[in-house]
Amino acid sequence: MLPTKVDIVYVRLDISQVRTRHVLTAFTLMARQRLTIKKLPGLTFYKLMGTGSGKTFTVRDADLHHWCVLTVWESEGHSQAYLQSKPAKQWAKIATEQAHIEMQPLSAKGTWAGKQPFGTPNPERWDGLTAALTRAAIKPKWWREFWRSVPPVSKDLNATPGLITSLGIGEAPIGLQGTFSIWQDNDSITAFSVRQKPHAAVIARTHETGWYSEELFARFKVTNLSGTFAGIDLGNRSKTGGHSS
Repeated sequence: MLPTKVDIVYVRLDISQVRTRHVLTAFTLMARQRLTIKKLPGLTFYKLMGTGSGKTFTVRDADLHHWCVLTVWESEGHSQAYLQSKPAKQWAKIATEQAHIEMQPLSAKGTWAGKQPFGTPNPERWDGLTAALTRAAIKPKWWREFWRSVPPVSKDLNATPGLITSLGIGEAPIGLQGTFSIWQDNDSITAFSVRQKPHAAVIARTHETGWYSEELFARFKVTNLSGTFAGIDLGNRSKTGGHSS
């Protein structure tokens, strides 16, 4: 049986670094752009988020100098046009550096704010740069136990071969947590997910306790990288390429 045709969606994550004197402006943009971004043509989903180290997923992780905008688009043209939009230019005006990651979903399981923003992509092989996004709404009664489980996973993640960079993302300082990471290839993510004991233990504990009231796991083929993040020239990374079949 042939696979069901699935509409392609175009995803981008734009990360901006700001100086201390622009942190208040960043907070303001986070509030005001919730009204302006959703009016952009071709947009189907968006989230404005703060970032953090992802080491504990508590308030002390927060990085007030990096902010990100996740958007999902109907077409590649709409996605690329975002950089010329007023919201994008407002971030560019205060940014000391920016990273732009363009992606297409390889797999997606779960929901975000009651939606499936990345659709239901058909499986395909992809050998190039790959991104992973996890997002969860944690039940308040499980906050402390969740926080205790994070440091070993974070330490293991940063020591895993194939990882290019990662950051914590969140719509709120606590309770709505996520991670975003970029890897050399899809196999590197699978190796971390399946073979690394701390991560496997957390997955098992999640199933036992029901930590989350909502969760989403997605992988993406990275179609374009530009700019810099955490001192890494992502533009150079995009030259490694990849192919699907």
